[in-house]
Amino acid sequence: MFSLDELKQTQYFQDVREEAKLENKLETVPRLLALGLTVEQVAEALKLDIEQVRQIKNNNE
Repeated sequence: MFSLDELKQTQYFQDVREEAKLENKLETVPRLLALGLTVEQVAEALKLDIEQVRQIKNNNE
């Protein structure tokens, strides 16, 4: 059985963690746009591609 420290070192755990970080960023996009930030500002702030932010914006309109 893996200990917690060993589990954290697995590629699977790291992949899941990165996916969760990305999901949180993508969920934040509409809130930042609603505050009046531009697509470019949101992309820069969250370190996302501008196209990703545009897609989210278009899906929420």
